[in-house]
Amino acid sequence: MTTLKNKIDFAVVFRVRNANPNGDPLNGNRPRTDYSGNGEMTDVCIKRKLRDRLQETGHAIFVQADDRKTDGEVSLRSRFETALGKGTLKPGCNRDEIVRLACARWFDVRAFGQIFARGKENDADGVSVGVRGPVTIHSAFSKEPVTITSTQITKSVSGSGDGTKRSSDTMGMKHRVDFGIYETYGSMNPQLAERTGFSDADAALIKAQLSRLFENDAASGRPEGSMHVLKVVWWKHRSKLGQYSSVKVHDTLRSLLQPDGCFDEKALCKALPGLKPEIIEGF
Repeated sequence: MTTLKNKIDFAVVFRVRNANPNGDPLNGNRPRTDYSGNGEMTDVCIKRKLRDRLQETGHAIFVQADDRKTDGEVSLRSRFETALGKGTLKPGCNRDEIVRLACARWFDVRAFGQIFARGKENDADGVSVGVRGPVTIHSAFSKEPVTITSTQITKSVSGSGDGTKRSSDTMGMKHRVDFGIYETYGSMNPQLAERTGFSDADAALIKAQLSRLFENDAASGRPEGSMHVLKVVWWKHRSKLGQYSSVKVHDTLRSLLQPDGCFDEKALCKALPGLKPEIIEGF
């Protein structure tokens, strides 16, 4: 299978309504915001959802969520050693072969890259192998500052004991973004794809999953229907280097996107001569 031939830029516009898209554990799990009050969703969070969607469609994923593990491995190291052999990361190991085998086996390694660490700090004989992936994704930010509503909740059931005595009520907090239109951007680099084996077919799989990023992703803070992809914009260049820089491509959408999530599609298609985007409706 040939690797990615053309540079690709992409964007995802999504809506958050009465949901916590990405809680900050250092701030009481309140929805993340920047210093201007705009909502934020980290690139790590977005890639987690992409990994989950890809895993659901049968693709092997190295960084699996604990509640979605399909192989029973207890850690990333055990998953690596089961697949490629215990003691693989030793001085003198063939790093290129490790990268080749890992990229061939796991989709997310082939796409996003990965660091295979040597293990414990006292493992003096160990080495680490890094893979630089061709797919990069920005953190998502809302177009305007978001309003965060915090609600105090109570738990009035026994969490321990034999159940003969009612425990005292436990206080807690839930937080949500009332409404926000978020945008995130990404790129796919053909030069790096040559090193990992990332192909045009792999790119098409990611494109398909971007439109359904929040499907099967419901949680207490993200009820079904509270997060929805509005549009995916996909720019496929005519060459490996690309006809325009990624920042120039991404800025064409940034300048047109309105606070309600709408943008002039005709103007976007004409913004960069010779580079017409594909605009995909959310799932």
